[in-house]
Amino acid sequence: MTSLRIFLADDHAVVREGLKSLIDAQPDMEVTGEAGDGNAACELVPGLRPDVVIMDVSMPGMNGAKATEQLRQTCPQVKVLALTVHEDKGYLRQLLEAGAAGYVLKRAAAEELIRAIRTVAAGGVYLDPALAGAVVGGFVRKLPGKGMPQGADLSDREAEVVRLVAEGHSNKEIASRLGLSVKTVETYKARSLEKLGLRSRADLVRYAVGRGWLQGT
Repeated sequence: MTSLRIFLADDHAVVREGLKSLIDAQPDMEVTGEAGDGNAACELVPGLRPDVVIMDVSMPGMNGAKATEQLRQTCPQVKVLALTVHEDKGYLRQLLEAGAAGYVLKRAAAEELIRAIRTVAAGGVYLDPALAGAVVGGFVRKLPGKGMPQGADLSDREAEVVRLVAEGHSNKEIASRLGLSVKTVETYKARSLEKLGLRSRADLVRYAVGRGWLQGT
């Protein structure tokens, strides 16, 4: 069985040690590297090429959001799972905007973290159950009418692009998967945002959650 390669980025050594013990105990996972801050993570991850980076949000120097954004540029195939004590929706939006594929609270049960790792590694998006309702609720409250937009005006290809964007795939990855140019993917994305009245990738994630498109939410 091929093991999922996991990288840990957290400024507390005791937290990294606990995560390492938990992950290495799984038959299909192994920790292949770790860092105590965002700068170190961005330096080490490109060479190690892990499948998933577990990223603490609050770290000295470069924080988790900035490190996530940089890694999505340098290593778009690497999935980032944010792990934090913060339950504020502002932090969640910040990480989703930066390109994180998941957001788990540190108070979550061990099995929930393992499930989140498997979900994002498989290409899905995982939002901690304690926050998923707030994400959808916040989206609904921002809409001018009642309920979620149903996406009736989206073409099949536009809906497919929206789903892949919400899952955390880069424009380049989507283009490769669908056999399109990056520019065409950008056009579909921009057109979909306009049709749905949305502004950002975080809005697309909330839309996809409301449509039941994403795993683990």
